[in-house]
Amino acid sequence: MGEAVHTEPDQPVMTLTGPFADRDAWTAKGWCSIERALEVVGTRSAMILLREMYYGATRFEELVRRTGLSEAVTAGRLKQLVEDGLLARRPYQEPGARTRSAYVLTDRGRALFPLLVALAEWGRGQNSHDKGVEFVHAGCGGRLSAGVSCDHGHDVPLTEAEARIIRSK
Repeated sequence: MGEAVHTEPDQPVMTLTGPFADRDAWTAKGWCSIERALEVVGTRSAMILLREMYYGATRFEELVRRTGLSEAVTAGRLKQLVEDGLLARRPYQEPGARTRSAYVLTDRGRALFPLLVALAEWGRGQNSHDKGVEFVHAGCGGRLSAGVSCDHGHDVPLTEAEARIIRSK
């Protein structure tokens, strides 16, 4: 809140390098990693189901109740999240009942946690009130934040980022 709003079209963003710099010489359609990620988690239903999984929900009925999604939407999205490797099914059986499936996060699903933190942080900044969820470090109580850093540990703002095409070897 209180941050400057930049609306000028010449406001710097990231730099495109190499063949990537000629924007008319390529299209990202079909090979962009962002596009591939959104094919998996790019729906509201996928993200709120994952949110509830991070909060500890595992059973279909609980996921329907906690998300407010219809049973059909929940079933379809859970099936897709299992196929995409973000969730796994685990059998369980209540006494006297048939065997059913619980859902658990896989390592691939757990790897999305920084995205959840980033979305919550961004969403909190869009509200005019201070309601919402806050993620904190259980060890010290400090608020979690998502950021961009390089593999050398430097924090990297948008204006210092470069994008380049990965060449297969």
